[in-house]
Amino acid sequence: MQASEEDIARVMGILDNFSETGTGRMKLQVSEEAEEGTVDRQYHHGRCDVGSPWAKGEWFDVLE
Repeated sequence: MQASEEDIARVMGILDNFSETGTGRMKLQVSEEAEEGTVDRQYHHGRCDVGSPWAKGEWFDVLE
């Protein structure tokens, strides 16, 4: 599948806007189910805990 000039321009726009935020990392997930143009931001406490139980406020090693 070949990327169109419009698709390339959109990705460049996303990257340009992101670089202006001063945020250190981006995880990009493309979804057919999300409404076009929507953005979801998730805060995390450091680079190593993205998506971890600690970042989600869950304990993974505590017996119930």
